[in-house]
Amino acid sequence: MASVATKFRPLFDRVLVKRLDAVKQSKGGIMLPESASKKIREATVIAVGPGARNQDGKPVPIDVNVGDRVLLPEYGGTAIQLDDDDSYTIFKESELLAKVE
Repeated sequence: MASVATKFRPLFDRVLVKRLDAVKQSKGGIMLPESASKKIREATVIAVGPGARNQDGKPVPIDVNVGDRVLLPEYGGTAIQLDDDDSYTIFKESELLAKVE
């Protein structure tokens, strides 16, 4: 993940996240098909932009940091592929729903 963060830096108040992997096995040990697994709405922050600017031109700091786990909206964001991995998405900070502690 560190190599992706050094190659990719979001602009303004954008945040690059990597979705967590879907559960592929039930608690009882049964393997689940891909069609049965739903889209994961939790992700890890990989890179953050410097922040948006207010009307005076001063930067507004971003509330999430690299390594934070966040809750994503059901729809939105821009999916991108980095290093042959398509589980990355860019969101505006205001689109993120919550930090997961």
